[in-house]
Amino acid sequence: MTARIFKPAKNAMQSGRAKTKEWQLDFEPEQPRTVEPLMGWTSSTDMKQQLTLHFETKEEATAYCERKGIAYQVIEPKDSAHRQVAYADNFAFRRWEPWTH
Repeated sequence: MTARIFKPAKNAMQSGRAKTKEWQLDFEPEQPRTVEPLMGWTSSTDMKQQLTLHFETKEEATAYCERKGIAYQVIEPKDSAHRQVAYADNFAFRRWEPWTH
């Protein structure tokens, strides 16, 4: 039973950063998923795949894993390259290409 500790990425469909401040613990699947023969749905008997724990800090998450004897892997978040842009830059004199519709 191995756990992943990470900070979730922001939702690609929205510009906000909700639910990205806390650390999340997910368990790796122990068994592969199987196709249910009657309906054709994909299923699994591994209930730990459905479990997600949230922690305020990375240290809390690692302390939980060590206390419970769970092997874990910490995935550090990547810093996003955020560029400050202004609407007025579209009309600046220093633009390399002309602005057109």
